[in-house]
Amino acid sequence: METRLDSQREIAKRAGLLYLILAITGAYGLMYVSSQIYVSGDAAATAKNMLANEFLFRSGIVSNLVSQSLFIFLVLTLYQLFKEVNRQQAKIMVALVIVSVPIVFVSEVFEIISLMILKAEVMSTLQPEQQQEWAMLFLNMNSITTLVAEIFWGLWLIPFGQLAYKSGFIPRVIGILLMLGGIAYVIQVGTALLFPDDKSIVSKFTGLFSTVAELSTILWLLIKGVSEASDTSKVS
Repeated sequence: METRLDSQREIAKRAGLLYLILAITGAYGLMYVSSQIYVSGDAAATAKNMLANEFLFRSGIVSNLVSQSLFIFLVLTLYQLFKEVNRQQAKIMVALVIVSVPIVFVSEVFEIISLMILKAEVMSTLQPEQQQEWAMLFLNMNSITTLVAEIFWGLWLIPFGQLAYKSGFIPRVIGILLMLGGIAYVIQVGTALLFPDDKSIVSKFTGLFSTVAELSTILWLLIKGVSEASDTSKVS
C-alpha cells in the first residue's frame, strides 16, 4: 500500500522532471538560439541570420512555447506538493506563473511576425531596408515583452521558496536560495528598465543566484524527492 510519503516523493520527482525539461527547453530557446541569431545593434546581420537559419529560429519559438506549457504543469504539480504546507501561498505561486505564460506566448507571436516580414509574407511592398527595420521593431517588442514576463519568473520563486523553507521535507537552504533567486530576477528586470547600460554587469551576479537556486531545486526534487520530515507538514 502506497504511503503518504511515497505519494509525495512521486509528486516531487514528477515536478523535478518537468522542471528539468522546462529548464532545457527554455535555455535552448532563450539563450542558445538567441545567441546564434541576434546581433546587437545590427539589423541587417540579424535579418541575414534569421533567413539563413530559419529552422533554428523557428525551433527556438517552438521550444519557448513548449517550455511555457510545461511551466503550467510544473506549478500545478508543485501546488499538489505544497498545498498542505500553506494553501494560500501555494495559490499565489500558481497565480504568478499563470499570469506569465500568456505574456510569453504573445512575445513569440512578435518573433513569428518579424520572420514573416523578412520573407515578404506580409507587408510585401517594403524595401529590404524597411523590412529589416520593421522586423527589428517586432523583435524589440519581443524582448520587452519577455522582460515583463521575467518579473513573474522572479516573483513566483519567492512563495515557492517560502513553501520549501516551511515544508520540512526540503532543505531550508534551498528555500532561501529560491527566495534570493526570485529577488535577483526582480533586480535584474528593474536594472534593465531603469539603468539599461548597467544591465549586463548586474545580470552576471543576479543570473548566478537564480541559476544556482533553480538547479539545486531540480536536482533535489529529482534525486531525493522529499524527506521523511514531510509527515510533520500541516495545513495553514
